[in-house]
Amino acid sequence: MAIHWLQAFEVGKYLVSQRLSGRKRFPLVLMLEPLFRCNLACPGCGKIQHPTEILKQNLSPEECFKAAEECGAPVVSIPGGEPLLHPQIDEIVTGLVARKKFVYLCSNAILLEKSLHKFKPSPYLTLSIHLDGLGEKHDECVDRKGVFDTAVKAIKAAKAQGFRVTTNTTVFEGTDPKEMQDFFDFSTNELKVDGMMVSPGYSYEWAPDQDHFLKREQTSALFRAILAPYRNGSKKWNFNHSPLFMDFLMGQKDYECTPWGSPSYSVLGWQKPCYLLNEGHYKSFQELLDQTDWDQYGRKSGKPQCQDCMVHCGFEPTAAMDSMEPGNIGRSVGSLIGMS
Repeated sequence: MAIHWLQAFEVGKYLVSQRLSGRKRFPLVLMLEPLFRCNLACPGCGKIQHPTEILKQNLSPEECFKAAEECGAPVVSIPGGEPLLHPQIDEIVTGLVARKKFVYLCSNAILLEKSLHKFKPSPYLTLSIHLDGLGEKHDECVDRKGVFDTAVKAIKAAKAQGFRVTTNTTVFEGTDPKEMQDFFDFSTNELKVDGMMVSPGYSYEWAPDQDHFLKREQTSALFRAILAPYRNGSKKWNFNHSPLFMDFLMGQKDYECTPWGSPSYSVLGWQKPCYLLNEGHYKSFQELLDQTDWDQYGRKSGKPQCQDCMVHCGFEPTAAMDSMEPGNIGRSVGSLIGMS
């Protein structure tokens, strides 16, 4: 089971309560960025392009807890930057777990092994490790040799200590389907991770490398090729996604983005309105909900930046809501017990 049964139950209960209350826009995952600093300079990421005075800033634990309570999302993803560079990351994680938030601590794993003593295994905590492929492929993606080996060693140490560990993989233009399938085999059979997250690369405007992001048609074709053994049942890869989101990646479903499903809070405030766009910030989550013209986002809006985007932070919430439809409940439940 990729998604822990407790998380599946609580998130399902949350989705039902939102539907019964008649709310049309509500958060599912809070993207909490306590800092933008990083110990890597990945060419596909633009976070470290912020000015030096911004890179020096951290959110305090109290600011993180306030954002989580203000937002109310049951899941909190902590990306960055590199969260393990934050001097109080253990306090932040411990406080969110105590509030029964399902925390995904995202890391490149360079500092993970020596940081494990700061955390306790819990069904509310998942270590989400950035791996974009095997060996040289991953090292190329992060622009530093040896990072793959360091991450693999850290994952094995975390698993040995009882932590839930998932991988987080971005698929870029030019990816070899067979190489990605080999990576999924390695993650499943060798690392024995608890789940894998995958997402097509989105043309984040601050990213230094703008040449390897996928167009929508390319995305669907590439994921159909990569996931062919999964679709025909010859591979039992364990993805940390709704099976409906996997259908979407392969072009079998046509979803609209729900950008309010994954709001982002950082040292700059609440981002307007998408995690991947640089359009300014609001001071409160309620301002984000009330003052954003949501019709100006998503593929139907005609917004150029939205036309090729298929990333999980925009479409996983859509798939989650679709999973609550009567015709999809059986398959969604089946995926939790390995029967999808």
